[in-house]
Amino acid sequence: MNTANWAYILIVVAGFLQAAGAAVNGSLNKALVNPWLATSVSFVMVTFVAIGLFICMPRPLPSVSQIGDMPWWAPLGGIAGAVAVFAGLLFIQRLGAAPVNGVTITANLIASLAIDHFGLFSMEQHAVNGWRLLGAILMIAGVVLIARF
Repeated sequence: MNTANWAYILIVVAGFLQAAGAAVNGSLNKALVNPWLATSVSFVMVTFVAIGLFICMPRPLPSVSQIGDMPWWAPLGGIAGAVAVFAGLLFIQRLGAAPVNGVTITANLIASLAIDHFGLFSMEQHAVNGWRLLGAILMIAGVVLIARF
């Protein structure tokens, strides 16, 4: 199996885990009552896993010049993730896993189309075309159906 196939398999697994993670975080929030505490507990666990993986695989490390060349916004991805986790754990018990994850993924897809189209955040440009727009519209329609029924 080539590398691209393995990448897609890992991405599918990550998608399943993201859906499960939102539901698990919703249960965490329900048990801890405080969404800020639940978000903190969730990220402490992520931090421990990341530190453990770093200890197991500490190389490569960036040079000082590579750190200096890093865009100012590069470290902010974790904050974006925290907002998604917080929103999910706050609303998943009330709205259900499918609508919350569906809206999250659809919003992610629409934002990704803009990021690709304009080459934002140093991404290679991939122009929006009719097929990509149709895919986004179908995602929106699917989420509306899931949330309504």
